[in-house]
Amino acid sequence: MSYDAIVLAGGSAQRLGGADKPALSVGGRSLLDRVLDACADAAATTVVGGRRPTARPVRWTREDPPGGGPVAALDAGLRQTNAELVLVLSADLPFLDRETVRALLAAPGGGHEGALLRDPDGRDQPLIAAYRSEPLRRELALLATEHGGLAGLPLRALTAELDLTRVAAPPFASFDCDTWDDLAAARARIREHGTVLDQWITAVKTELGIDLPVDVKALLDLARDAAHGVDRPAAPLTTFLVGYAAARAEAAGADPAQAVAEASRKAADLALRWAAEAKAADSPDASRENGSG
Repeated sequence: MSYDAIVLAGGSAQRLGGADKPALSVGGRSLLDRVLDACADAAATTVVGGRRPTARPVRWTREDPPGGGPVAALDAGLRQTNAELVLVLSADLPFLDRETVRALLAAPGGGHEGALLRDPDGRDQPLIAAYRSEPLRRELALLATEHGGLAGLPLRALTAELDLTRVAAPPFASFDCDTWDDLAAARARIREHGTVLDQWITAVKTELGIDLPVDVKALLDLARDAAHGVDRPAAPLTTFLVGYAAARAEAAGADPAQAVAEASRKAADLALRWAAEAKAADSPDASRENGSG
C-alpha cells in the first residue's frame, strides 16, 4: 500500500520543561527514530519541526508560524506530499509498531475519509491516523478561510468534519511521552521481562541498518548448543560467523532469511556433533571406540 508519512515533531513540550522531546531516548533510540521506524515503508516521510539527526533520510518543513499548533503543522506537512493516503503521527510514541500502522492504512475503506487509532480508554488519537489527502486538504482550506489561518486551532476542528473510522489500539501503541514520568515509564517498560529481547533486537537492527526478520529462537538455540556442546565463548563467536556466512550468501543472491536459517542449521548440527563426540569420549566405553582395551 503506497502512502506518505507526516510526523509532527514541533511543540513546546511545556510539561517537559521545554526539552527537545523528539530527541529524548527510550531503549537507546530517540522517540523520533522509533516513530520513523514504524513507518519505514512510507514512499516519502516529512517531519514538521526543527532539524535533528535521524536514522533514515526524511524531508523537513516547518509550520507557519512556527509553534502554530498541530493543525498548522499538519497543513505544512501535507503541502510536501502528493500521495492519496497520508499517515499522520506525533513524534513521541515509543511503542508504535508497523502492524498498527498497517491496520490504520488498511482501514479507510468503504468511503471513509480516514482512520483514527482509538486508545484503550476510548479516546480518539488524531495524531495516530491515516487520512485520505483530498478531503484533508478540503477541510484545511475551509478552516483557513473561516478562521483567517490555521494557527492555534484544535485538531477536533479538523477531524469533526471528516468521515473517519476507528481502529482499536493494541496495548501501549498509543502511549505517548508528555511528562518525565511518562518517559520513565517507557524506559522501564522497554526492559520488562518478556519484551526486552525483542526491543533490543529491533534496536540493534536499526542501529546497524539491517531490515531482516530474525528467528530469535533459532539463534538462541544455536548459541545454547555451541556453549554447551563446545565452550561458552563459542556461543557469541558462532552466531557472528553465522551472520557473516548469511551475508555472503545474500551477496551471492540468496534470500536473506533463508540464508540465516541455513547457516544456523549447519552450525547447530556441527555443535551437536561436537557434543556427541564429547559425550562419547567421557563414557566408559570410549576406549572401545578408540580401538583399545
